[in-house]
Amino acid sequence: MTTPQQLEEEMLSNPVRSLQYMLRRLAGRYDFLPQLALDGIFGERTLEAVMLFQRELAPPVTGIVDQRTWNAIRDAWIDLERETAPPRTLRIFPGEGHQVQPGMSGGTMVLPQTMFHLLRQRLEGIAEGEANGVHGDASVQNTLWLQNLAQLEQTGVMDRQTWDMLSRLYELFITAEPLP
Repeated sequence: MTTPQQLEEEMLSNPVRSLQYMLRRLAGRYDFLPQLALDGIFGERTLEAVMLFQRELAPPVTGIVDQRTWNAIRDAWIDLERETAPPRTLRIFPGEGHQVQPGMSGGTMVLPQTMFHLLRQRLEGIAEGEANGVHGDASVQNTLWLQNLAQLEQTGVMDRQTWDMLSRLYELFITAEPLP
């Protein structure tokens, strides 16, 4: 996954290619922009795209990518990315290898327990339990239910694979479909 700093470094090291990339992405939103090849050459098609962008969204039309034009293109691209990019994965559960064994307690289990509580309103087989951070009977039962559903090894241990499946179910049944 590319970090924002890596993306910025890439854009600065290849400014023409970055300009072409942003304009190409914006062409999906604005029909007046042509689809550009990402060749890193400021040729006729790139000049045309810059001038069309200036004409429609950032006058005056000069064909020159000065700071004002660059900022306008970058800002339009950032707005587009915010609207169309998939949401970033939220790293709430600790990394690969972390496990919450039955009987353990700590803040790591509060969110999965809350997610199970909300999923219980939509799915059968989920036990009622508290979101108290203790991986106790109800929490273990729900973990086993999920592992069975996902065809994972049924250990009752909350691990990365189980967490990922819980996140998918939550997104599918809670985030994508508001509760009545």
